[in-house]
Amino acid sequence: MGMIFDTHSHYTDSAFDEDRDVLLETLPEKNVALVMQACTDLQDAVKIQALADRYDYLYASVGIHPENISQGIPENAYEQLKALATHKKVRAIGEIGLDYHYEGYDRAAQIELFRMQLQLAQELDLPVIVHSRDATADCMELLREFRPKGVMHCFSGSAETAREVIALGMYIGFTGVLTFKNAKKALRALEAVPKDRLVLETDCPYMAPVPYRGKRCDSSMIAHTAEAAALVMGLTADEVLQLTLENGRRLYSI
Repeated sequence: MGMIFDTHSHYTDSAFDEDRDVLLETLPEKNVALVMQACTDLQDAVKIQALADRYDYLYASVGIHPENISQGIPENAYEQLKALATHKKVRAIGEIGLDYHYEGYDRAAQIELFRMQLQLAQELDLPVIVHSRDATADCMELLREFRPKGVMHCFSGSAETAREVIALGMYIGFTGVLTFKNAKKALRALEAVPKDRLVLETDCPYMAPVPYRGKRCDSSMIAHTAEAAALVMGLTADEVLQLTLENGRRLYSI
């Protein structure tokens, strides 16, 4: 089996509290070559960096997820993120973006936070990891304005949106959703993504692919996502893993 680059994970999540180190020590034995850890807030950044210091194959991002500002944008967030981004294994600003899925969201605050972090990525010349849920119009407007390098993670949009993201110079990340029975929209979007702009991810502990759907996900399960992608792309699963490894290295300068 080809080597895996999981371009989006959350190993600081409480779902891993009981066996985190046991799992992380064994993933390289399961053909996991590289893993990007996606950050959700300032406290998470510190935990992510500690894990990246302990495991050679783990890398880090810094960012504040749009759902994590119920108490408002942290004071001096820009300066704090900029300081955290000096860590030697930080390769991206993320997970950032917009999420209008749940009632009660603060659209103005989310846009302000997203804009601020896009500016930080621009200043530091780092790629962004973009989260967009039920917010395509606003998200794309900001991406057109800033034209960042980076990736649209856990892509759930249309093939048309995928083409526009690609035209802006970004990558597209797909999760285990590609293996789901109701994956027609995601598979059509995948068809629109050039081979050199595709990356695979887990978003673990969430989004486990079939046959693990509903269970805790980990990076080794990308093998099943690669098989689903291979059927659409006319490649073998190993070829998909190889090209997404290369694409992920290029995306994150690893």
